[in-house]
Amino acid sequence: MTTASKPATRPANPNFSSGPCAKRPGWTVDALSGALTGRSHRSGPGKKRLAEVIDRTRAILGVPDTHRIGIVPASDTGAVEMAMWSLLGARGVEMLVWESFGKGWATDVVKQLKLQDVKVTEAGYGQIPDLSKVDFSRDVVFTWNGTTSGVKCPNGDWIPDDRQGLTIADSTSAAFAMDLPWDKLDVVTYSWQKVMGGEAAHGMLILGPRAVERLETYTPSWPMPKIFVMSKGGKLIEGIFKGETINTPSMIAVEDAIDGLKWAESIGGLDGLKTRSEANLAALEAWVGGSSWAAFLAEDKAIRSNTSVCLLVKDPAFAALDADAQAAALKKMIKLLDEEGVAYDIGAYRDAPAGLRIWAGATVETSDLEALTPWLDWAYADVMAGL
Repeated sequence: MTTASKPATRPANPNFSSGPCAKRPGWTVDALSGALTGRSHRSGPGKKRLAEVIDRTRAILGVPDTHRIGIVPASDTGAVEMAMWSLLGARGVEMLVWESFGKGWATDVVKQLKLQDVKVTEAGYGQIPDLSKVDFSRDVVFTWNGTTSGVKCPNGDWIPDDRQGLTIADSTSAAFAMDLPWDKLDVVTYSWQKVMGGEAAHGMLILGPRAVERLETYTPSWPMPKIFVMSKGGKLIEGIFKGETINTPSMIAVEDAIDGLKWAESIGGLDGLKTRSEANLAALEAWVGGSSWAAFLAEDKAIRSNTSVCLLVKDPAFAALDADAQAAALKKMIKLLDEEGVAYDIGAYRDAPAGLRIWAGATVETSDLEALTPWLDWAYADVMAGL
């Protein structure tokens, strides 16, 4: 039984998934009409399309000419694993963990690569480790923005210019929405399906000069899968960073990536993308500020993500329920919103605290988030009234 009238306005686009994320405003399949379907990615036109992704990416993100940009297999996961398997082992490693994916990278380094000199520095969901205590004599691996915790790095000031180790930043939900300090980051990875709303399966790997030097002077002791190999005979395989991909990319996905980059250019590049994402967060902050039941998982605004916004329930009546009842109530709420067609895929990540996760990246319209919040209130009230 409904406890209150349903809101009058619905989001025009109910896609608030944290990956794959909403397509850019106005997107239709016609955007893919120029895709080089049936053509080899090694053909002249194929290489040109891949190089276009790299060139437009460099211009929008402001990546220095000193850094290489490559298109690699297996989304952001592939890019991160490629970096870790190729670069780690030359010195000790510090893994910074504050969400699910960072924890997964730490597990891979300890249990798969089996490195002996590994320090894991961990913080709970909604928090971040004390960055002033990070040991930069080691290689440091971290997520710039924790997609499953709603926590981001506040800035790059904590990373010294005279570091001895490399910095490897999984930036999949940060790139195109936050400033990334290229002089502080030796490796940056991300995927097309996040802030740009592109198609999945392809990752981006950006290497600074220090990472390239490591690749050309260090050989890991373990066997390397073919798709991870980035150097040969002590030299970087430069073709990877000119559009000569390691494996066969989807030319439809490539066309979609180019479409997203062109849209980003049309709204003012990185500044325009950041402005949209920050406006989306502001809309959610305004609603949470007046809510009797919703709260941010990341309480500290300085580290609160403006893309993957994670929410908890602070209502004492909800807190009085046992864990199973809380999970069931949230599941019912999420299902109700899905059935109404006003919000899809907004459940918290499976390893994160029970709650909601709402994508607020640049492809989401602020007006849709403003239309969504009354529906969140309606659904929460409906579910709690039924308990």
